[in-house]
Formats: sequence, C-alpha cells, structure tokens
Amino acid sequence: MRKPIVVVGSVNLDLVSKGKKIPAPGETVRGESFQTFNGGKGANQAVAAARLGYPVSMIAKVGGDDFGARLRGALEAEKIDVAHVGTAASLSSGVAMISVDEKGQNSITVVPGANDALMPADLDACRETLRAAGMILAQLEIPLETVERLSQLAAEFGVPMMLDPAPARPIPQQILKRVTYLTPNETETLTLCGITKSELDLTTAAECAKQLQAQGVANVVIKMGSRGAYVTDASGAATFVPTIKVAVVDSTAAGDAFNGAFASALLSGKDLLQAVRYAAAAGAVSVTRAGAQPAMPAAAEVEALLAQNGQALKEPEMVKIGG
Repeated sequence: MRKPIVVVGSVNLDLVSKGKKIPAPGETVRGESFQTFNGGKGANQAVAAARLGYPVSMIAKVGGDDFGARLRGALEAEKIDVAHVGTAASLSSGVAMISVDEKGQNSITVVPGANDALMPADLDACRETLRAAGMILAQLEIPLETVERLSQLAAEFGVPMMLDPAPARPIPQQILKRVTYLTPNETETLTLCGITKSELDLTTAAECAKQLQAQGVANVVIKMGSRGAYVTDASGAATFVPTIKVAVVDSTAAGDAFNGAFASALLSGKDLLQAVRYAAAAGAVSVTRAGAQPAMPAAAEVEALLAQNGQALKEPEMVKIGG
C-alpha cells in the first residue's frame, strides 16, 4: 500500500471580476464578468497530486460559512482525504478578491480567514496521519509557526518534507535545515537569498542553491518558469532541466501543479531528475488552460506531452552544468 502525500496548507476561494478598468478609491465601475474558483496553494497542490492518481490527505482549516462547505466538498470530489480539514466556525474561509482590467492587470485583496487559524496544536492532533505519510507538502499561506512545527514533526517521524516558500518571505534556518526538497520560483529564490536583482540568471541560481544548502536544505529545485528548473541534489551536483514549450493560456498555479507532480513522481519511484522532468511537464500542461485547480492534469496527459516531445521518463533530456 502506498504511503499518502499529506498536504498541510491553505484553502481559498478566488472571487474574480473582470471589467475595462480597476476601480480607483471611491470609484464604482461596471464589471463585465464574474467567476469563482477553488484555490489556495495547499489545496491546489493536493488536487494536482490526486489528479495524477496518488493518494492524498489534506490538513487545513476552512471557515464556518458556505464557502467552507464548498471548498471541503471540492476536495472530497477529487478523492482527497479531508478528515483533518477542520472548521474555524467564527471565521470566514480564506478568500482572494481579484479585479482584472481589459489589459490583464489585476488588483488582489487576500483575506486569510481560517487559514490563519491552522495552528501547531492542530498538527499535534494529526500526529499519526503525519507519521504515516510518504511525503509532507507545505507552503507559506499558513502561520510560519505552524510550518516550523510541521518541520519538527517531519524530522521526528523521518518523513521527507517539500516546502514551496510562497508567498516570498525570509525563512528561519531552523525550518530550512529540516526541508528535504525546497522548490522556490525566481522571485522567492531572490527573496530567500537577500538579492535585489529583478531577474534570476543561472549563475545567480547556482549561488542561491549553494547558499540554501549551506543552511541545511537537502535538495533545491528552483522553478524558472518557461526556461525550466535548476536542480541541486544533496551531493551538490547541479543540473538544469529545460521545460517543454507550449502555448500559454494561463500560468496560474503552474508551480502548484509542479509540486504535486514532483511529490507523486518521487513517491512512485522516479529519481530526482526524472521527477523534475515529470513535474515540469505537469506544469506545462496546466498552463495550456484557464484556472488553477481546473487546469491540473491527469497522468495520461503528462505522459503524452513527454512522449510527444521525445522526452520519455526513461531518457530525460537534460543539460548538465555542474558536478
């Protein structure tokens, strides 16, 4: 029996309005469309892994409102174990209110709501679920003290922990030293390393990976968008894995698709570089359609994209840039 992926993180509802312009303070404008999407980085990653056929459990908090019932039900519909998705009855569920203008510019207000109520004590109540995990996935849309406690439990139980350090912020070394797989994007990498550059080149990526490993991280996978991923394993060997070029429709949650796929690939027996190639392909499929959770691919779609590009998992195409 496969040990499940346990995702500890955020669950949100995205409220998206589109119009010709974003209202200025005190201004009322006419909108052209409105949609709601299930989101939150934690829930997105859980759905990504579940769509790929891997067993997933979620540890999270939703509010005592209609949104909470909807969000929990959506996870259940993806066959995710929600036994530890609790309810903070006095709080709203996490929401993101997004206004988008005709040029694609947006203005976003995020209300964490019940996500901020996921506390270390909630994890202690889930010890046996965490102990039985094949891997633990976490992000930074829940309190940092909860992420720190999670890292302690992962280390205590000998369970590998994958941390997506988003949204970007500095992370204490006591957390980093317990992380098995750190998966920042370009902005998050620069923030973690205290670098003020606006773009991340390969030379800087290499420097940052070494800096992060010096703080105790075992494996660093820097997600560099359409370029690919810079990978440094526990031995210090570095490889750049190029991505597959696709027509981009919506890049929302591509990083979450990557993480869910990366975890499921590792637990399915693929080695580090094969798992990164698989995860990059999952991210590539996700950007070819709109939305976050609706865009998460099935395993057959990921494998088809790899096969179509002559990059089957048994012979991944990679460019070695360090040793």
